[in-house]
Amino acid sequence: MNSGTTPLKDQFTSLDQQYETSKLGMWVFLVTEILFFGGLFAGYALYRTLYPEAFGLANAHLDVFLGATNTVVLITSSLTMALAVNEARQGKKAGTVRFLALTILLGLVFLGVKFYEYHVKFVEHLVPGRTFSFPEYPGPGAQLFFSFYFAMTGLHALHMIVGIVLLTLLAHSAACGKFSAAYNTPVDMTGLYWHFVDIVWIFLFPLLYLIGRHG
Repeated sequence: MNSGTTPLKDQFTSLDQQYETSKLGMWVFLVTEILFFGGLFAGYALYRTLYPEAFGLANAHLDVFLGATNTVVLITSSLTMALAVNEARQGKKAGTVRFLALTILLGLVFLGVKFYEYHVKFVEHLVPGRTFSFPEYPGPGAQLFFSFYFAMTGLHALHMIVGIVLLTLLAHSAACGKFSAAYNTPVDMTGLYWHFVDIVWIFLFPLLYLIGRHG
């Protein structure tokens, strides 16, 4: 039984069993997320095949420099997240908090750049809807491209926000000394989630910003 002073839950016989069960649960969750994003990727590929010129002209309006900057930011955040997990596994409270804080900061930088991009698209009337304007290609293809752009990057940004909230809670728990070399499962599982979100962006960046670009 859990005495209240140990992180071991009542349904588990050991911390190792609890960790392995948590890891399995996280991987099952990530598989459902892969299927979810996979549907969006498949839909994007289908409509790009139907409207190759429109999609090529539309993605020329995305800022490759900002997209590449965010790619570097997220890759760096994966490094700091991995370092946070490593520090937690060694029971180093200060290092865990420090690297979690750096990961949060990089996540906020990513969101700041992305929201700036959204603002530019709003000013340029490239947000799908009544005010959408794309004289280079009057058909529906360009608006479809930006619909996928906002849907896919918006969902990714939402996952980033969830990740930042989780990291903030972890940093507070770490600062309170709730993790040790024996117990650091929440940090490890959140690290898996964060790496998944980063990998999704690694696919989104070339798909939206680079492939088939005209101009």
